[in-house]
Amino acid sequence: MSQNASPPAALTIAGSDSGGAAGLQADLRTFLTCGVHGLVAVTAVTVQNTLGVHDRSDIPARIVAGQIEAVAADMGMQAAKTGMLASAEIIEAVAEACDRAEIGRDSKVPFVVDPVAASMHGHPLFDAAGLAALRDLLLPRAAVITPNLDEVRLLTGIEVTDRAGMHDAAVALKELGPKYVLVKSGHLTSDPECVDLLYDGRTFVELPGPRFSTPHTHGAGDAMASALTAGLARGMSMPEAARFGKWFVSNAVANSYPMGAKVGPVSAFWRLAPETR
Repeated sequence: MSQNASPPAALTIAGSDSGGAAGLQADLRTFLTCGVHGLVAVTAVTVQNTLGVHDRSDIPARIVAGQIEAVAADMGMQAAKTGMLASAEIIEAVAEACDRAEIGRDSKVPFVVDPVAASMHGHPLFDAAGLAALRDLLLPRAAVITPNLDEVRLLTGIEVTDRAGMHDAAVALKELGPKYVLVKSGHLTSDPECVDLLYDGRTFVELPGPRFSTPHTHGAGDAMASALTAGLARGMSMPEAARFGKWFVSNAVANSYPMGAKVGPVSAFWRLAPETR
């Protein structure tokens, strides 16, 4: 790419993590290191560190929708993704704004829904109305959804304990309307490998990877979903983009580092060229 050429662009619709490990911060650094310009629609500002989320302020739904429509109308994008959407009102506004901006469904802009419905400790982040809005309004608009196993349980009621259960969960999730389902296996700690599962309603594709012995995995799900989104923005097919996301997050976890008192972030530093002086 020449210095003056416009790179592909991707939009993240997500919350801010003051600890810089997850949320829109993880999405933007992943986009950058994957060669994609990042656009942002902020949904919430969290007060958090490695000890937990201490407070949160949600952005007004009209402002969230306005951010989406503003960047779509002027700058355009080749893919979009969601992260934490905070409330049913915001989800409804996002769905309507995406329709107006021609994001998702059968449009040219693929929509990656990372259904951030549970915290890293497995606690629900939505009330019943928010979870219903996520399931009913966003999943049918998605080119792919990327739940972890806690989110699988919240969306389907299926408690996954092995790889066979991941297949059952993928089938149940596909019935909710997305074109593809990518079930992430990071929480399946009984499995010596970390084998994620991509499903299009006909074919299961396993995405194998090592399971690293590290506690520092904050932001791994965001990194995988945003790398997949970057792959789509760069013109990859869904299976290619899913493999690209798996490759990116495996390296990010392998290079994770301690930061703060508890769970540190996965790293995007491994994608940076060494400095020359």
